[in-house]
Amino acid sequence: MGVQGFSNVRETRFWQRGFLASQSAYVLGALIVLIVVMATVSDNFLTERNISNVMQNFSFIAIATLGTTLVIITAGIDLSVGSTMALTATATSLAMRWLNDIGFYPFPGSAFILSVAAGLGTAALVGLANGFAVAKLKLAPFVTTLGTLSIVRGLTYVATQGRGTSPDGPDKGLFLAVTSARIPMPEGIPNLPVAFIYLIALALVMWVALNHTAWGKHVYAIGGNENAALLTGVNVDRVKIGVYVLCSLSAGLNGIIISGWLGSAPANLANAYELTIIAAAVIGGANLFGGVGTAAGAIIGCILIEVIRNGLVLARVDPYWQQTLVGCIIVAAVFVDRLRSARAA
Repeated sequence: MGVQGFSNVRETRFWQRGFLASQSAYVLGALIVLIVVMATVSDNFLTERNISNVMQNFSFIAIATLGTTLVIITAGIDLSVGSTMALTATATSLAMRWLNDIGFYPFPGSAFILSVAAGLGTAALVGLANGFAVAKLKLAPFVTTLGTLSIVRGLTYVATQGRGTSPDGPDKGLFLAVTSARIPMPEGIPNLPVAFIYLIALALVMWVALNHTAWGKHVYAIGGNENAALLTGVNVDRVKIGVYVLCSLSAGLNGIIISGWLGSAPANLANAYELTIIAAAVIGGANLFGGVGTAAGAIIGCILIEVIRNGLVLARVDPYWQQTLVGCIIVAAVFVDRLRSARAA
């Protein structure tokens, strides 16, 4: 006797399942169309030099966006990422200069290692403070990290008296090479910025962690329904604190990379970057209500923003329009996600 189907059950087509049903897929489609249009209207868009610059520029925000996406998945927010980038870069540069002043150099590369560790340690402390306030003290993430934004930026200005700092000492060349070098590629292929290599490596780690570990399932569970996750035995507080620490570490790493590219760490480094970073995460499919977000979506959102910015530069459009267009894209992305969710219901 054959198995009879149910006529009242709607068949799910292939484009309504998995990645193709996500907002990231819609954004990727829009990105492909935009790239085709830009390549058609501008002869300079697909040049090796411009593609390499685009890869570098979107990597400067994408690494931090990966960490921010983790926080958003748990239905949180971190507005302090831009300030954390500045403080981390400043701490790294100051540590390198201090080690050079006292002559501490036990082995080649030691100043570089210790300085980066000092910078990332500073970033981890910021994330730990945010996570503790949100998870243990039950403070609202928006207000908490808004306060942290001001505190951390203020500490950056206090440490530098408003002036920029630059790395110094025997490992300065190593620092600049590790943060700003470009890997030569065969003719016809754009040179790869090291920031892009770091981004891909971190995105792969994040993908594995979210999709193939219990920790990743807990992150999604907290964002989907925190009370239900707590009842199933998830250590909600520990996961939340860990997510905020990872967010600050990704921002700190991003700040160190940008300071290497600039050759210094200005006190106003990454000012207002948190807006672009959160925008990229949302455009890439992360839901501000929690439970949704991917590494691929974060990267796609960053690429879309950078391609638009790059296109405006090539078209000689007033740069003040860039932020306006980013805001329009955010609204459009949320609207498309709303329509997609309504159809799926």
